[in-house]
Amino acid sequence: MKSDIFDALDKAGFGSNVHEIAADGECRVLRIDDESGEGFMTLYRVFDGIYLMYNDFHMNHCVSEYHNADTVLCIDHCREGRIEHESSLGERYYMEAGDLRIDHRLHHEGLVELPLSHYHGITIGFLQEIAQISIRREMPFLSIDLNMLGDKFCSEKKEYLLRTNETLNTFFSQLYHVPKAMRIDYFRVKIAELLLLLTDIDTAAYSEQRLYFPASQIAKIKEIHSLITSRPDKIFTVKELSEISGIPPASLRKMFKAVYGTPVYQFIKSYKMKAAAEILISDRRINIADIAQRLGYDNASKFSAAFRDVMGVSPQNYRNRQEDI
Repeated sequence: MKSDIFDALDKAGFGSNVHEIAADGECRVLRIDDESGEGFMTLYRVFDGIYLMYNDFHMNHCVSEYHNADTVLCIDHCREGRIEHESSLGERYYMEAGDLRIDHRLHHEGLVELPLSHYHGITIGFLQEIAQISIRREMPFLSIDLNMLGDKFCSEKKEYLLRTNETLNTFFSQLYHVPKAMRIDYFRVKIAELLLLLTDIDTAAYSEQRLYFPASQIAKIKEIHSLITSRPDKIFTVKELSEISGIPPASLRKMFKAVYGTPVYQFIKSYKMKAAAEILISDRRINIADIAQRLGYDNASKFSAAFRDVMGVSPQNYRNRQEDI
């Protein structure tokens, strides 16, 4: 008797903050709500026990109440944005564009944070026992053992992180723009391809793919981020931030980039110039020298050079262009 993967996932439970907002045959759309924004999960039944899900989140954080649906193996691909997760040892790690994660969803509950306030990607999930039967029935040409595949990547029940891999990135890029009329058939072909690609990967050829950090240190980095964004009038040095946080400069640089994806100096400059762009448009009465002062620049020429470096045009040309639109 054919089981329904949607029923199995519902029984396991996505959580009280996840609601179905649309359903059409082999597809359903779920929304997760949070005070910081919302996220959408578009879920397709590919085979019995096998699903493909598009993840599109625009929020700073959310609480995951997801419970493991029996024995599940999931492959996640990050297309854009950044997402923070907790490892099996309670440490923090980050997925960024091009990253792949394989896990059993054993550590998927709790607070999930999106440092860049957005995340877009794909999840392909296998309810292993049911999915194995489907693979043998629907793809008899494949000699795939999902339990062995899970053991290969997730030994000791840990997540496996794979940094940008050209072959797999090409594979996933083909899944982001599939014509509606051919989606399910296309997904079925691609699932077979993915399983073959994963069996061919030599995990020993990859060293540590992503850094893991203690939660206490990540909390300090987030405090530094809040300080920077709350004081646009000040240009902080790494030395100052190191003294404030108690984190050595080299460690601060490494962790800040791990969390937010850019070096701390670059983040500060980019944040200030984007704030300047908003002021240039929102209040055209303020002259450029005054905007520079507001953002901690005593020298208007240095401010203009920084603005051009980030925004591609001078402050005055940026303002003029927006007036012409």
